[in-house]
Amino acid sequence: MSGTHSKTASRVVVSHPSNLSKWGRDQLDTDPFRAYLHKVHDSLEPGTVWEEFVDVGCCGDSLDVPLRVETVDGPSVMGADTEIEYTERDEDRVEGGWLVQSAAGPSDS
Repeated sequence: MSGTHSKTASRVVVSHPSNLSKWGRDQLDTDPFRAYLHKVHDSLEPGTVWEEFVDVGCCGDSLDVPLRVETVDGPSVMGADTEIEYTERDEDRVEGGWLVQSAAGPSDS
């Protein structure tokens, strides 16, 4: 059962810039990336920005994505059962000189 431990958040909503490519969004949704967030972030304060590396595959530059904690349901502590939900924010901060699994760079357009 998610969020049954009263000392941890049941859910956290984390936003990413609106110009993050489909590839980048897919990487955020992988089990290993979610497990990584659970492991490295124990404090969940709204407004906090995490600059996180997102895998770009075998033939590209690294891509750092600014993820911002938007809302927290429950205590401001990440737990193993804390659900991570993503949303986008109207900000175009993702840049990179990579041409990998997305069409000509970090945005879909």
